[in-house]
Amino acid sequence: MAKVAVLTDSNSGITQSEGKELGIKVIPMPFNIDGEEYLEDINLTQEQFYQKLTSGAKVSTSQPSSIYVESIWDELLQEYDQVVYIPMSSGLSKSCETATNSAKAKYEGKVFVVDNQRISVTQRQSVIDAIELAKCGYDGQAIYDKLMEIKFDSDIFIMVDTLEYLKKGGRITAAAAALGGMLRLKPILLIKGEKLDKFRMRNRSVESAKEIMLDACLEKVNGYLKDKDGRTDNIYYEVAYSGVDKTDVLDFIKIIKEKVGENVDIFCAPLSLSVSCHIGPGALAMAVCKKMPDEWTK
Repeated sequence: MAKVAVLTDSNSGITQSEGKELGIKVIPMPFNIDGEEYLEDINLTQEQFYQKLTSGAKVSTSQPSSIYVESIWDELLQEYDQVVYIPMSSGLSKSCETATNSAKAKYEGKVFVVDNQRISVTQRQSVIDAIELAKCGYDGQAIYDKLMEIKFDSDIFIMVDTLEYLKKGGRITAAAAALGGMLRLKPILLIKGEKLDKFRMRNRSVESAKEIMLDACLEKVNGYLKDKDGRTDNIYYEVAYSGVDKTDVLDFIKIIKEKVGENVDIFCAPLSLSVSCHIGPGALAMAVCKKMPDEWTK
């Protein structure tokens, strides 16, 4: 039986300390802030990131070098037979494509790069699933195949508090941002598959956003996710946010529980800094994710 290591990046929301608890490695994502490089959760905390972002610093995302990523693979392969690497969605960064090319060129049969097009809490769930599959004795190829089979069994809806950062990233025009600011819009975006996309651009309040996102998630749960196996009791409910104020987050969790049941576990975590860099602080998100088929881990 192959000994398989699971590897991810900090876009999963898994911290360095949590990675140690889970028995995996987490590659920190690099950021360029006013010309200096920082590494998420190494020399850049959530609090420091938002302080710099809101103070007018020039903040941009980057990707870990292929040399660095390969050095982590080499380190893991000294102890493990294979590595399953789960980076952020290829639709949101070139890091997945770079890693895939490196694996094909130099690590065929040893490193499996999973482009399951997830990020933040849903990417984290893929990592947890991979860990469970590895414990059940699946080799790297089998884990890759199963994660790719269920790659689209999730959705993330994100309410943006301000349009300023979407304007900076070129996702909307300055005129649209100005108009949205005047109307005090709180647009809702969708991460599904390859990209961050529009969902409801004319929403006007945080409270209505909570209801819209919850209704949209429940529609998915009772729609295509239910169609997978006829069940709605095997769903992960997840909430994420940007910034340091958790007031709206805690209220949102309360609203969700009132609708889906007080006994339903709701995982909550900060959005990855790579996403937050493009949408700014004050964002609120909800995700639903189908659990792996029971028979995979029996």
